[in-house]
Amino acid sequence: MDKTKIAVDIFDKYARFYQDKFMDVSSYHDSFDLFCDQITKENAEILELACGPGNITQYLLQKRPDFKILGTDLSPNMIALAGINNPTATFALMDCRDIGKSDKSYDGIMCGFALPYLSKEEAIQLIRDASGILNPSGVLYISTMEDDYSKSGFRTGSQGDQIFMHFHQADYLIQALDDSGFTLIDLQRVDIPEQEGSAKMDMLLIAVKND
Repeated sequence: MDKTKIAVDIFDKYARFYQDKFMDVSSYHDSFDLFCDQITKENAEILELACGPGNITQYLLQKRPDFKILGTDLSPNMIALAGINNPTATFALMDCRDIGKSDKSYDGIMCGFALPYLSKEEAIQLIRDASGILNPSGVLYISTMEDDYSKSGFRTGSQGDQIFMHFHQADYLIQALDDSGFTLIDLQRVDIPEQEGSAKMDMLLIAVKND
């Protein structure tokens, strides 16, 4: 069973529903502001992973219209919506697990909604790969639903489809950041609406690559 394909098919199917429900990212504005403030370079190159309908992209460009954002996702319908919502950004189909193959470097990487669909091993590898393509003093933003990793499993969404959700823990994510040459500068936790069998907290981490 390909958990990634299942997730992509569901997001492709419900792209407009997701857009209508989740374009408001105001709960995360403080952390997005900090991400932007840490990037002092003008016209900075930003890679966004799992951009969805471009909800985070839209806020970043309101805050920093000089950002040169490449938004990536595995869902064609999400990419199409993101382009409509953000005509000044560039979007492309890409698996976030493939960023280590990139021959381009970036000043910031925004990974707002990818980790719940990555295993522990994939999440740690993503952090390693991010370090490899970030410029010195580059900024990495990652967020995830926080809970014991062992609670990961299939969850039934609001439309009745089942999707595999990974919960992650601060200890191994922070260790991976340290091992990959990052300095953690901020860790926030945001309450999310409680649902049966789901995590109650989003964990947001912002780290800077050491020079």
